[in-house]
Amino acid sequence: MEEHVRICHFRNHYELTRKNLMVKNLKRYRKFLERESGRLEAAKCDFFPRTFELPSEYHLFVEEFKRSPGNTWIMKPVARSQGKGIFLFRKLKDIMDWKKDGTRSEEQRDETQVESYVSQRYIENPYLISGRKFDLRVYILVTSYIPLKAWLYRDGFARFSSTRFSLSSIDDQYVHLTNVAVQKTAPDYDPEKGCKWEIQKLRRYLTAKHGSETVESLFKEIDNIFVRSLQSVQKVIINDKHCFELYGYDILLDQDLKPWLIEVNASPSLTASSQEDYEMKCRLLDDTLHIVDMEGRLTGREKRVGGFDLMWNDGPVYRDDVNLETLGVSCFPANTHLGCINDRDKQLRQLLKPFPGQKKT
Repeated sequence: MEEHVRICHFRNHYELTRKNLMVKNLKRYRKFLERESGRLEAAKCDFFPRTFELPSEYHLFVEEFKRSPGNTWIMKPVARSQGKGIFLFRKLKDIMDWKKDGTRSEEQRDETQVESYVSQRYIENPYLISGRKFDLRVYILVTSYIPLKAWLYRDGFARFSSTRFSLSSIDDQYVHLTNVAVQKTAPDYDPEKGCKWEIQKLRRYLTAKHGSETVESLFKEIDNIFVRSLQSVQKVIINDKHCFELYGYDILLDQDLKPWLIEVNASPSLTASSQEDYEMKCRLLDDTLHIVDMEGRLTGREKRVGGFDLMWNDGPVYRDDVNLETLGVSCFPANTHLGCINDRDKQLRQLLKPFPGQKKT
């Protein structure tokens, strides 16, 4: 590729964005942390539900299934999106197609091969607002894996289901799946209202209900998910200075305000479901291109560009607006502002000053 060329994916981005490979890499990274730094450090990776790949881990899954009878599990195809192919189950007979039968020859197995799925412990106690389940869509921009350089976008949204949550109807996708592609087909879906809250509104709601200290702690845990998941694939992703990646993270909160990583999307939907959504996604793309910086207007030392804040640059990045001398190392506030005010226009005016002789646009 020529020097000026940029590509919006790393070559093997699927190591993080295919559901089975994401879990495999996170499990491996957790084992590495336990070996190198102890159980306490490894516990910081306990943010994804118990997961098995089927049919290859069918027998391991059955052992776990029998240890916890009555629990609900969710089946997801490893490489599909928009809620396609997902279903919930409580009985093994519902997933007989994925049974790994060791008595058949390779040839017979190939003839009746089923699509790879992950079976995941369903989070039965999601945090509800007005009785409805929701998850968060958050955007992370990675411009390099060696060294790791990651930016967190201030805007995002919560996606709500249109039907009140209940475990008595596990076949109702409008109760359990928050994907917009699913919810907009619901009979009572109102396109004027949509099914989204901007993340600033959600943060204000949670702060009013639980207090700012609890919410600060929650958002720190969410930051931890971003960093640990990227570190889990840092050594396997093929780094290339021509590549960048805008990931769409899906995070679910449970009743105890614990965040869970559901999946990471390599091509997050940029289709707008409302005018507000359209404007947010235009800002997101605009700021992504500012950071990719085809024009060479940045110095490379910026901690903020538009709505993006630099959260990791071969190590944690701290805020400029605090006196670090008065704080212990463990108290350094991270340079992350998810769900905070996004005054990007003012910031970009200061940052992207016109070149000498260039008219200000």
